[in-house]
Amino acid sequence: MDNKFIVYIGEFFTIEWYYNSRKESAVLDYFNELSDKQKEKAMYLFKLIATSGRIRSEEKFRNELDQVYAFKPSPDRFLCFFYKDAKIIVTNAYVKKTDKMPPREKEKALKLKADYEKRCKEKSYYD
Repeated sequence: MDNKFIVYIGEFFTIEWYYNSRKESAVLDYFNELSDKQKEKAMYLFKLIATSGRIRSEEKFRNELDQVYAFKPSPDRFLCFFYKDAKIIVTNAYVKKTDKMPPREKEKALKLKADYEKRCKEKSYYD
């Protein structure tokens, strides 16, 4: 795996950006387009969970059900899931505009989660 997809390695979790079979990562592209301040807010949350194992505030990290979680550095949302070997895979991101998560964003996260798991099972994700 290309190291550019590793977000942070901590004592409890390794956080990675999801990438497709062409080694493209829309969520990494999203992150790279953020302002420095927005990047700092997101990285703070990524590092916090990686090094401490949890984020206690639902204002900053929340279980969105169906094994999808959301990092919430306002105004952005980064969806992710936990995977064996203490990994958190960040799948997609969007700017929060309403109180409810757009269903298409959760559907996208679930689709990318399924793709990741399939490619891991086939041993083709980390080649």
